[in-house]
Amino acid sequence: MKWINRNDSEANFEDRRGRSNKKAAVGGIGVIVIVVIALLLGQNPFQAVDMVNRVAPGQSEELTDPSRANENEELKVFTLGVFNSANDVWTEIFRTQLRHNYVNPTLVTFTDETVSECGGASAAVGPFYCPADEKMYIDLNFFHQLKSDFGAKGDLAMAYVTAHEVGHHVQKLLGVIDQVNQYRGQISETEQNRLNVKLELQADFLAGVWVYHAQKMNMILLEPGDLESAISATTAVGDDTIQKKSMGYSVPDSFTHGTAEQRTYWFRKGMQTGDISQGDTFNDPGLN
Repeated sequence: MKWINRNDSEANFEDRRGRSNKKAAVGGIGVIVIVVIALLLGQNPFQAVDMVNRVAPGQSEELTDPSRANENEELKVFTLGVFNSANDVWTEIFRTQLRHNYVNPTLVTFTDETVSECGGASAAVGPFYCPADEKMYIDLNFFHQLKSDFGAKGDLAMAYVTAHEVGHHVQKLLGVIDQVNQYRGQISETEQNRLNVKLELQADFLAGVWVYHAQKMNMILLEPGDLESAISATTAVGDDTIQKKSMGYSVPDSFTHGTAEQRTYWFRKGMQTGDISQGDTFNDPGLN
């Protein structure tokens, strides 16, 4: 994948690389007061102190490791370029096709672990989008893992990951995520998983739509091997691929993102058509 016109703006970028939060636990006189109250109420004082530390942890001190503040700088520049490109594409699509304003999300890069409005997360979670704060979070070391552990190499493989998360933001703006969330707790876990699969496959489709329009808008130029690069990523993150690699077998009812074949199909469909009206995974007969 070759850049023709890369947008390096950091207007919607939050860099947390090398940072970590050290929470100060309740101590001193505060502990004594809590213990006394707990004993008077007939409660376990140690549990009471622990509960207060978890619910009201007090002050949080941010620590910075200067040696990691610019870690994976090339990956940061590339990911930011894809992120901005996706936002530029969706701004145009919202303006011309949806007659609606597109509000940019924020890209957050972090090291090892971070916090969001959706809760805390470690690098093990992988890239994710939080609808509550409309931010996309990524530990850039994930891309090394994508290459070494899953064999997904190349620029378009990495770009697909970022464009997929921006696709979730598009779903948030269009109300799709809220529609899916309203069923939580009202349907079985298997049925909820099926809804999640449709949500993720639509984000794959939207990632493909970005590729189509980013080329059309002269932002990127695809080169030989790029499509294979992206498909190596969609295959690697299929639920069946991941489960077979970790357990030796797969459990379809537990799938939450879709099979390798499904993820590849919907990404390619978005990439080939660029037509957002063809990405209704929720009413596709093949997914019911």
